[in-house]
Amino acid sequence: MSRNSGIFLGNFAMQQFEGKEVIDASTRTLVFLVLTVVAISGVICLFFLRTPQLEIDMLSRRNDLGRTDSNNRSALQAFKNSLRLFARREMMFLFWTFLYTGIELSFFSGVYSAAVGFTEKLGPEAKRLVGLCGILVGVGEVFGGFTFGLLGSRTVKKGRDPIVLLGFLCHTVAFYLIFLNLPNSSPIGPTTDIAYIFPPCAGLAMLCAFLLGFGDACFNTQIYSILGGLFADDSAPSFALFRFTQSGAAAVSFFYSSSVPLGIQLGILEFFCLIGSFTFFIVEWEDARKKRDLAFESLIQSPAEEENEERHPEEELR
Repeated sequence: MSRNSGIFLGNFAMQQFEGKEVIDASTRTLVFLVLTVVAISGVICLFFLRTPQLEIDMLSRRNDLGRTDSNNRSALQAFKNSLRLFARREMMFLFWTFLYTGIELSFFSGVYSAAVGFTEKLGPEAKRLVGLCGILVGVGEVFGGFTFGLLGSRTVKKGRDPIVLLGFLCHTVAFYLIFLNLPNSSPIGPTTDIAYIFPPCAGLAMLCAFLLGFGDACFNTQIYSILGGLFADDSAPSFALFRFTQSGAAAVSFFYSSSVPLGIQLGILEFFCLIGSFTFFIVEWEDARKKRDLAFESLIQSPAEEENEERHPEEELR
């Protein structure tokens, strides 16, 4: 369904925009109306989905044991549980990582491609590079997700922090190259200003787009992994907090992105990238330390239990 809807929406948008240099108000209104209707229809369809038989069997077993299922809790209770979960030390540290992913999401999905298109020193191909930026960001996302998906079991054993460190380095390099390549006023509107690299390099701009997508995959895959590991019993509230924080940060970032110069936006991104990576490292290192302590305690307890088991038969013989 997701594949077919994507093909339909892509073809619809291309047909509406084909042959137009300026997208008029009526075309924009039509496209947004169609997207809104499709989104509302999808939400309505979700209400008519039947509960899977396996889930029904699990619910009946829990009810037989006298347990209350979490799906039957009220929305207010679920909200209170989310707030309680947010007060945990690990979640308060991960909050800064969530915040960064929202800020950089708005940057690579809306600000960066527009900045490339507004840089007139890139020549007549500047407008064409906007779509190519989006493609390369997607390529970086898919490549990162596929790579770390295959290495998922190894990353849990070796630790998640090396991959987050790789994402931090990719984004830091990308921010620095963007600062050198694109003019400071490029996110605000069309400009003929120049940056430190003259003329601006289109290939370098495409490399930065790939690094932004790949770095985002590094962060998001490991956030999913650590949430599933640390909050296995509260997976739904933890992922809800992640999405809520990420979406809120993206909304705030979109609000100021069209009026703030590029240099300031890159400074904000780098600051939160550093803070978000460091706080993720703290949570990961504490989780690894707890696992080592538990493994060490189990090694100490197992010989003692075996010794006790050996003594019991001797005492019975006496």
